[in-house]
Amino acid sequence: MLRFSLLLLQLSCSAHSLLLGWVESPGYPSGYPPHSSLNWSRCAPKGQTLSIRLIHLDMEESQDCENDGIKVFSNENIISVLCGQRKYEELQTTVNPFLFSSPGGCLRLLFHSDYSNIKRHTGFKGFYTIQDFDECKDDPNTQCSHFCNNFIGGYRCSCRHGYHLAEDKQTCTVSCTEDLSGLTRGEISSTSWPGAYAENSNCQYTLSVQEDLQLELHFSEVFDVEQSSDGQCIDTLTVVTHSGTLGPFCGQTPPPPPLLTHSHHIHIRFTSDGFGTNKGFSLRFRTRDKVCGPVVTSHSSVTPQNPEYNRGQTVTVNCDVGYVVNTEGTKDLSLQYETTCQSTGVWTPSYPCEPLDCGLPLMREDSILQLVDSAGQKTQYNNAIQFVCNSEYYSLKGDDTYTCNASGIWVSASGMAEIPKCIEVCGTPSNEISRTGRILGGEKAELGEIPWQLLIKSPNRGGASLINDRWAVTAAHVVDGIEETSLELFGRFVALADTNKPDRFVINSRKIIVHPGYRKGIASNAQTNFDNDIALVRFSSRVKLGPNLLPICLPQVNMDVSVNELGTVSGMGMTDFNNQLRMISLFLKYAHITVLSQAECRNTPNKTMTFTDNMFCAGASGKDSCSGDSGGPFFTPMLSAGAGPYYLTGIVSWGAPCKEESITSQTNKGYYTKVANYVEWIKDTIEKEEHA
Repeated sequence: MLRFSLLLLQLSCSAHSLLLGWVESPGYPSGYPPHSSLNWSRCAPKGQTLSIRLIHLDMEESQDCENDGIKVFSNENIISVLCGQRKYEELQTTVNPFLFSSPGGCLRLLFHSDYSNIKRHTGFKGFYTIQDFDECKDDPNTQCSHFCNNFIGGYRCSCRHGYHLAEDKQTCTVSCTEDLSGLTRGEISSTSWPGAYAENSNCQYTLSVQEDLQLELHFSEVFDVEQSSDGQCIDTLTVVTHSGTLGPFCGQTPPPPPLLTHSHHIHIRFTSDGFGTNKGFSLRFRTRDKVCGPVVTSHSSVTPQNPEYNRGQTVTVNCDVGYVVNTEGTKDLSLQYETTCQSTGVWTPSYPCEPLDCGLPLMREDSILQLVDSAGQKTQYNNAIQFVCNSEYYSLKGDDTYTCNASGIWVSASGMAEIPKCIEVCGTPSNEISRTGRILGGEKAELGEIPWQLLIKSPNRGGASLINDRWAVTAAHVVDGIEETSLELFGRFVALADTNKPDRFVINSRKIIVHPGYRKGIASNAQTNFDNDIALVRFSSRVKLGPNLLPICLPQVNMDVSVNELGTVSGMGMTDFNNQLRMISLFLKYAHITVLSQAECRNTPNKTMTFTDNMFCAGASGKDSCSGDSGGPFFTPMLSAGAGPYYLTGIVSWGAPCKEESITSQTNKGYYTKVANYVEWIKDTIEKEEHA
């Protein structure tokens, strides 16, 4: 036991000696040698500082002490650089006061000398020691609200009589928490009332009575709780009930008497800061029969309206505009319900009024129309959604922004309830090249120059025009009698070879609809009447539009065709003759031709042919549509760079047989179905089919 005590004594002395002693240069006082150095460091315990007091300094003088010198660091931050000679008095006044560490910090001293000294210098010597750090006086983080008591290694806060330390061990507060449950009458006041209340108060008074009673509070006329100049509460008084918080109250005006809590269990809370000389408050509490308040649930009103309701009274709850009753988790779109005041001051039944939810509008999975940020859209009353077309080849028809209204319907700013549509951008090819040419030996079209042109290879060769992403229009005599689901149409091509490539664009038909006024079943070589020569082809699936596959615009309803108007006809029919043999074009070709007068059109090549108001004719010297072009487009204005949008004015229908002499005749004449006469039939048929 004695040996253990001696060991503790030795350790204590050893630890003490580390923080009390001398530090000096090598060879002191005989002089330090060249190329000598010293690296010395010590650390202070928590709440104490370490200091060095130099009593002698004699070293070589040099600029910035580069030759011989001392550097002193506090927590690795340099606090002094020394060299040359200093008198004892100068060291005490200008050097030593700065050689100390932070509380619990470390000091490090580095000494060095260079290779030579002209004069023999004795060096330096200093005494290091620890000393207590006065947190109460020197530490800005010490904030004792009443008293600060310093001791070696730390400090402690204390309070005046009647106060105690809060959990932060610095703030002095008062004991003002009291449970008054069971009392039906009594008084409550701030500490030291009517004198100034204590600073840093955090008081809570609990009142609790039987369930069929409510507590009412009567404040005295003298009311003085600190308030800022702009009306904000610095110190606060609040009353917390089962249904919410009353207050905060402050200033010099008390709450109006009586303050009804509508609750049998309340907490009165009062808090103050560390300043002020305000008097506070005083109140009397008592009980009365519990009544029901004028609010049953949020976002609603009641009928009849009264400030309060007694037990047994019934009211009708009316949800606000845009809100519906949620009955046991089910929104049944009811706007009102009846409820009765109970003896406990509770309305029964009580259902919440919640925002009406319009839900996301129904759209096809493959729809081009999409919602902006559909995953993050809110769909309740007054929320807005925004539509957009997800392809540059479509434009939005209608308003883009819709708001959920009070009837649960999405409505646009203009009052439209039907959601907008994405309409194909029509008649605007991206590759427009202005050239002249003819189909009979005519000019080749570039890819994308006539992107609405479609080709039917069999069983009857002909053309068609894309009018939207699901439908094409052609001549009735091209598709009459063909099985509805067997037709193939080729798009996105300029040469017949393109239709045989592995990546060819093939459109399969789903349904063929021939105009009901067309005379079916007559052989083409004996047919004399091509009135109503128009048919629609519905695709089996939506085609993907792009720069080389775009629809052409339909003309306005019953729009007349102007005489002498220039238009363009395109196709892959016969273009030339070789030894009286008809040659089928291997390329998509087009020609610019002129609309002729009605009188000239009635002068048909074959007197047995019938010309009607559903037709027009066009032609030019050496230019005409021919066999194999049937069903293809005649469009206006004439194909020219920047001239669009282009409209499907006519459909290649019939004409004189293509002969070699037709190439050089003065005027070739072809007959076309006047599309403007059929726009309503086209739109009505498409709408009926797509809603079937």
